[in-house]
Amino acid sequence: MASGFHDGSRSLQDRYDTRALADRIDDLLVSDTISDSDRTFIEARDMFFLATADAEGRPTCSYKGGEPGFVHVLDEHTLAFPNYDGNGMYLSTGNVLVNPHVGMLFIDLEKGHRMRLEGEASIDLADPLRSTWPEAQFVVRVRARAVYPNCPRYIHRYQLVRRSRFVPRDDCLTPVPEWKRSDWAYDALPAEDPARDPGERDVLGR
Repeated sequence: MASGFHDGSRSLQDRYDTRALADRIDDLLVSDTISDSDRTFIEARDMFFLATADAEGRPTCSYKGGEPGFVHVLDEHTLAFPNYDGNGMYLSTGNVLVNPHVGMLFIDLEKGHRMRLEGEASIDLADPLRSTWPEAQFVVRVRARAVYPNCPRYIHRYQLVRRSRFVPRDDCLTPVPEWKRSDWAYDALPAEDPARDPGERDVLGR
């Protein structure tokens, strides 16, 4: 596969004498396929960070969380994840519609391991996989261009305290976020948003 280095990368590699090291890593560790071990790592995660940019190249980075395994590896080149209800801004997924190039960062904060996946994303509002995830609005698929481990040296170690209670599950009603019941937000909610009438749903701050 072609190197992902450009003039900016090369100028800094040459400035700090890391071109040979960078080329070695690129040759040995970077692949355009998702290996079995990569799949195991990805599907054990309950979160990742998603980097996108709009049509003008202006970037944003978002946190995506779910139950462990909410990111599905479909084959050696493709993975998929759900888009759940959020704040309604659709910054990251809106970017995908005008610029498909994305970066994904998966981290195991307990063991200190991380990997990057870069590729092209697509959104199909009628994706047949949508029913796989409770309350998924739509599915984002990513075709991998580069998959590689990332130096774990600076990863701080954290332990899980509690997974988010807002992640949709089949066995219970998803709580309503308290902020949607606020005066500033309530009258702007979509007509079918459960926060308009929570009923038996819990209303939680976090």
